[in-house]
Amino acid sequence: MEEGRALHRGYIILFVAISLVVGGVIGYFTPRANKSSTPITISTPLPTPTSLPTSTPHPLRVYVSGAVHRPAVYEIAPGSIVRDAIEAAGGPLSNADLTRLNLALELRDQQRVHVPREGEVDPPSAVSGGASESVEAAGGPVNINTATAEELETLPGIGEVTAQRIIDYREANGPFETVEDIQNVSGIGPKTLEGMRDLITVVP
Repeated sequence: MEEGRALHRGYIILFVAISLVVGGVIGYFTPRANKSSTPITISTPLPTPTSLPTSTPHPLRVYVSGAVHRPAVYEIAPGSIVRDAIEAAGGPLSNADLTRLNLALELRDQQRVHVPREGEVDPPSAVSGGASESVEAAGGPVNINTATAEELETLPGIGEVTAQRIIDYREANGPFETVEDIQNVSGIGPKTLEGMRDLITVVP
């Protein structure tokens, strides 16, 4: 009887041991489930925009004439004004009439600055040409029937006073019919007309 019980216990122990071994083997060879992981996000910083290199501004080329010590073409810094151009030309002469100039006017490339003398009659426009020159004068003949005073002053021999006389004449007498009719304006003779004949036109 005791031997049967002992044998029975032995079978139970052997069964338990085999179960543990088999369970361990199965557990060893069974792939383990991967733990859920948070995806890693790699942020690439946006490229910093590179500013384009700025070009060095070119100097202004200005022709200074009239009542100055050294009339000539000068290179002056961008942003310069009429006063700076006159100083570059050695300054005004003793008989210069600076009251007829806007000394604070900012200059542009390829302009002309004319310093009138005291008592000078109908001098060229104080500041003319360059970037401020009229589109009409740059692109073709000036229509003397519609041109502004500034456009008329770009013509050779026509200053501020004569330009205004042209405007006053056409307002009083109507448009010019031919370019020769401009000689009817006081201060304009055959010599002045010949100097600008190819630069003017009459269009109603």
